[in-house]
Amino acid sequence: MRPISALHLPDITPCTITTSPPEMRLVCPTDLYVDDRYQRGLSERSVKLLRKIVSEWCWTAYKPPVVVEVEDRLEVIDGQHTAIGAATHGGIPAIPVLVVKAESHALRAGAFVRHNRDRIQVTPTQLHTALVAAGDEDALTIEQVCQRSGITILRNPPTMGRFAPGETVAISTINTLVNRRFSAGARKVLEVCRASGAAPVPAHMIKAVEHLLFAKEYQDDIDAERIGMVISARADALEKEAKRFSIERKVPFWRAYASVIFMNRRKARHG
Repeated sequence: MRPISALHLPDITPCTITTSPPEMRLVCPTDLYVDDRYQRGLSERSVKLLRKIVSEWCWTAYKPPVVVEVEDRLEVIDGQHTAIGAATHGGIPAIPVLVVKAESHALRAGAFVRHNRDRIQVTPTQLHTALVAAGDEDALTIEQVCQRSGITILRNPPTMGRFAPGETVAISTINTLVNRRFSAGARKVLEVCRASGAAPVPAHMIKAVEHLLFAKEYQDDIDAERIGMVISARADALEKEAKRFSIERKVPFWRAYASVIFMNRRKARHG
């Protein structure tokens, strides 16, 4: 047993605190709200977690949800599963919550990001959605590039994996693409992916198309239109060929995918 003590951090300057400490309140869980514009919906994993919370509720493991007061209601920005679990249990009339001040929607979304940025439970796409809601400049740039390219970043994968053309969850790859090629270059890549009709638009396709458009070895021999045509015409065959090529040549799958697109560039025909 040891007491809490301050660390010696000579390279850190303590910030000036501009926010107010949270206030503890006891509230009925069904009186709480969730903002769906940036909060994650209930996935299969969420339902599994809620089953565990309801069946094994224990106050010694309880962590108060963090909420903000918006007009006459309390919105949860962290701990919605705990709140839903309490409401579902039926034998918990009230739970303690921490009420923090965040007057604007952007501040509330930003608070959600700060509570969840380093947590494994929040996926990159969910975090991106919250960053957009919080007005993050980089996230807004990515969103704008995708919208103009006809690409839709989903917050969660669709039920049964039924993606529509142009939908994607490859936010990390798109983020890297925008950072490397800037808005114009990233849009050129994503427009090719969208024109191919891919559903979903996977990370390996984005990387492969970028490579084909910008690597000097390919620039004079295949253009954006031809790349989209090849992917559209030979989608399933390309995947199989790329897997074999990747194993045989011991190269990353996305690079193998780029190579087989190039090798098939004369086989696609206009419909």
